[in-house]
Amino acid sequence: MKRNMLILFLAFGLLLSACGPSAPIAPKAGTLTFTDDLGNTIELAGYPQKIISLSPSTTEILFAIGAGEQVVGRDEFSIYPEAALEVTSVGAMWDELPSEAILALEPDLVVAAQIISEDQVAALRDLGLNVYWQANPTTYEELWENLRDFGRLTGHEAETETLITGLAARVKAVQDQTVPVSERPSVFYELDATDPSNPWTAGSGTFIDYIIAQAGGTNAASALQGDYAQISSEQLIAVNPEVILLADAPYGTTPESVAERPGWEVITAVKENALYPIDPNMMSVPGPRLVDALEETAKLLHPELFK
Repeated sequence: MKRNMLILFLAFGLLLSACGPSAPIAPKAGTLTFTDDLGNTIELAGYPQKIISLSPSTTEILFAIGAGEQVVGRDEFSIYPEAALEVTSVGAMWDELPSEAILALEPDLVVAAQIISEDQVAALRDLGLNVYWQANPTTYEELWENLRDFGRLTGHEAETETLITGLAARVKAVQDQTVPVSERPSVFYELDATDPSNPWTAGSGTFIDYIIAQAGGTNAASALQGDYAQISSEQLIAVNPEVILLADAPYGTTPESVAERPGWEVITAVKENALYPIDPNMMSVPGPRLVDALEETAKLLHPELFK
């Protein structure tokens, strides 16, 4: 059950540590005012020195821009980079809000991504906490802006710009190769096949759909309603994807087990053994590693372009 919850948590969150963590910078004199993506205003006496991050993407961003030393708490599923594991976990955000664990750390700022609901944000604000909520990006340009938001929040603007310059160059290097391609394979991204006859996947409007397109493919599930949905074996066989990406591989799904599913032997991806495990954390957490995901996906779809 926990496996399913983790997979779907990562998916609905849509998630590199290019810059190592640095020492906290001295708080800036005067009040700093910010507005988050819910329209809430946050006023800080200086750059926050005790941050709690309640979502994997915000944790990854903070460490990537050099603000890791300012993070004193994280949610249970913030497990990247490795340095984040040394930070106190306040627990999972599934059911009851872990208010006591959060308050015990006396944070001057709590940050959260779209996986955290508006109701949870309101509950935290009612406790007197400064909470900054960030919407998930839908393009790399929006990802860069998310990084910049956190650079401004934490006082790491210069490091953030250095990070973005490197990430953007890597994205362009892939796009230069994939944009001209005329043959764009149909790709099925398997998120969770606990029920192999109705696996979960990513529909249109998700960053996974966007990455597949940027990598030179088309999303086999783009017609599904809802960002994340189940697709029946009958529907998938009719779509007949040429490539299957197995985001559930870390949880035991193998190319061999996929090939043994009833009726799937007629799918082109199965017949041609184009079944590839892929890291769901890299692909589904809307942080800097989405660039890693693009590079990996492009190499799987068009290996001839990246020899």
